[in-house]
Amino acid sequence: MSNNSFDLQEVVFILLSQPNGYHAQRAQVFKEHLDKQVATIAGTPPRLVLQHEEWPQTGAWTILPIVSSILKSHARNRSWVFFCEEETRIDLQRLSAILARYNPKKKLFLGRALRDKQPTIIHHFAFHENPGSFLYPDPAAGMLFSSALLKSLSKRWNEREKKADFTIDVKHELAMYVWNEGRGVHLTEVAELCAGEEEYRDGCATTYPVRFPRCGPSAKHDDLFFAVKTCKMFHTERVPVVQKTWGKHAKHMEIYSEEEDPSIPTIYLGVNNTERGHCAKTFAILRRALKHPDIREKLWLIIADDDTILSVSRLRQLLACYDPQQAVVLGERYAYGARAGFGYDYPTGGSSMVFSMAAVRQMIDSGSCTCPTPDTPDDMMIGMCLKSLGIPVTHSPYFHQARPEDYSEDFLSHQLPVSFHKHWMVDPYQVYDDWFSEADLTEDHDEL
Repeated sequence: MSNNSFDLQEVVFILLSQPNGYHAQRAQVFKEHLDKQVATIAGTPPRLVLQHEEWPQTGAWTILPIVSSILKSHARNRSWVFFCEEETRIDLQRLSAILARYNPKKKLFLGRALRDKQPTIIHHFAFHENPGSFLYPDPAAGMLFSSALLKSLSKRWNEREKKADFTIDVKHELAMYVWNEGRGVHLTEVAELCAGEEEYRDGCATTYPVRFPRCGPSAKHDDLFFAVKTCKMFHTERVPVVQKTWGKHAKHMEIYSEEEDPSIPTIYLGVNNTERGHCAKTFAILRRALKHPDIREKLWLIIADDDTILSVSRLRQLLACYDPQQAVVLGERYAYGARAGFGYDYPTGGSSMVFSMAAVRQMIDSGSCTCPTPDTPDDMMIGMCLKSLGIPVTHSPYFHQARPEDYSEDFLSHQLPVSFHKHWMVDPYQVYDDWFSEADLTEDHDEL
């Protein structure tokens, strides 16, 4: 090899893939993309591992629980491990040139750096005095771990005290673990690892060209049913926002409250309001969806909060990629206890939860998915239910549990969001206008 390049047989590529049929198909497209380049490389090719095939267990997507397995099975004598997403595209020649600059015997963590512009709840308000000082990777552009770093992480992870904790934003939490309160390694920013508008620069070794998937005609309006959870105290504050923004574009929608108000209208499901959790209300919605003649023939059920802000048109376009005859639960994936090996994934409720009716039937017909208390966290209970039934939570990066302000601008630059959540210290009408209004109005006009 040239002094200006690195032998790629020393690299293990791990694709952060998912078992859902659409995502498995996208993983194969990525494999073909890589194989075409590998065919032109002399010698032993680099190794590609699809995460959903090699590590199907809960929590593998958080990466740390599988580090030891990666070292044992794939990277024992390799220098680098490269993680990326299904839509990441790689120029192997340019990546080789990047790796030639670094010594894998040192503990190194390389990637496209993301920075918070303000303290954010999804990162537990870390570095609140200077949130932009901490760098964390964008997996869409790829992230690299040297063998020395992986060995160090494996040792720490195996010696840790196992405890249940939440996984909210895995890329930030991974960087925090690597940093280890200053005793570990900072992310090294590599300009040639690109995503978003950066990909048009010369010299990028990685790009992320798909801002939003296109899988054919959008799901039909008549195949979607929207269920909005609210309570009396928000009938005049939050509900009008739904009705004047995305609710105008939802052909089939009901709003559920503990008090019926014919002026909205709201529907009472026989469940009183709780201050938190809302498990009883959400499962009442699931049961109603199966029993009500106007809902049960739909293909998709979308459960949203009254402060969820979303695009109906983008959601319909996204659902064209998924098979409603399969048990599909789609949204932003969080986890509880998953890294400890005994927890579960769950679709976080504020960003909206999307269920194929096939999934709803399995959940309700099982008889085992019930709320311990009315105020049990509904999304977490759904996660436990799904794990017991063997239904995976399919993650989509287009769903967001927090406000636009809570995400790195560089992270949002390479996607078209489907949803955000919360009205706190933002104008929800402005959020809708800035992010979703044009998409919804354009589609409605096209369908006239």
